[in-house]
Amino acid sequence: MDKIYTLIMAGGSGTRFWPRSKTAKPKQYLNIFGEQSLLQDTIERFATFTKKENIYIVSSATQAKVLEEQTPMLPKENLIYEPVGRNTLPCIGLAAMYAEREDPDGVMVVSPSDHLITNTALFEDTVLAAAKIANERDGIVTLGITPTYPATGYGYVQTAEDITGNEKIKQFKVERFVEKPDEATAADYLKQGGFYWNSGLFVFKVSVFLKAVEEFAPELYADLRKIQADLGNPSYPETLDSIYRAVESISVDYGIMEHAKNIYLVEGNFDWNDLGSWESVYQTDKKDENGNAGMGEAIFLDAKNSYVSTDDGLVAVVGLDDVIVVRDGNTTLVCKRDNAEDIKKIVEQLKANNKSEYL
Repeated sequence: MDKIYTLIMAGGSGTRFWPRSKTAKPKQYLNIFGEQSLLQDTIERFATFTKKENIYIVSSATQAKVLEEQTPMLPKENLIYEPVGRNTLPCIGLAAMYAEREDPDGVMVVSPSDHLITNTALFEDTVLAAAKIANERDGIVTLGITPTYPATGYGYVQTAEDITGNEKIKQFKVERFVEKPDEATAADYLKQGGFYWNSGLFVFKVSVFLKAVEEFAPELYADLRKIQADLGNPSYPETLDSIYRAVESISVDYGIMEHAKNIYLVEGNFDWNDLGSWESVYQTDKKDENGNAGMGEAIFLDAKNSYVSTDDGLVAVVGLDDVIVVRDGNTTLVCKRDNAEDIKKIVEQLKANNKSEYL
């Protein structure tokens, strides 16, 4: 294959990571582990096998300042700003229109910006195996994570024919994509076997993907072509704004993956965490002898299995177990670990009450 392109989707708001994740600097721009942000770690992960001039990022126009601050290694013209979020299919389609001008048959890898992946050598091998299928079979390939428990927070992919052959990494035709199940259904999937977690990582030829958009989302395809026709012109920002705001908000799973027949899966056995909440950060982080973990200066006294994140000063947790405490500027969060998914409701309440100073 001549070229590999990478698209990193970085427009999310990260509401379950409030109060550190805020409108001006959402989760993907935070250094939750180490000195680099999750976005910078993602760029570094792909830069080992993708030229930096072939790495694109799609983000929100409201995040332009922080995105440019964190990506001096990338050409500015590779930073694509959506005037408004419209889910993953329009986002990927927009970036594909950019890449198509360079090489219609180039292979594009699509990745979220906020995953934690540690064994990067195996990750690279897995992506390149997917790229080979995309190039040789004109397939749209997803990286499936081997499930370790009956998770209800992920979509699942059911595999069909095994096409591994002499390859080292398992590869399959895909039978179907299924929505997030309840726990009993997820447990049944694990018992049956042949089901994988949907990682949100996709690989395809640009031309193959755009053909699928034309077939399964023709109105979106027509709109994207109108946007592409104005690329490079002074009127482009106005064209993008007026057309993109009107397109349907739809996921790539629902819009393409559930309908297309040329779908494949490559088994992903690299260490993977989608970092969906503070609880998932706690689960991933190193813990002391009492099961406590965190970032910043903290004291745990008669406390177990708790997590602290503080940007400044000291946080002390006394006599409490299984709590999350996050301090950021003028905001502090205290919650039970079991309620980590409910943090987004705080953001909703702050918006409803026009408390923008805390967002």
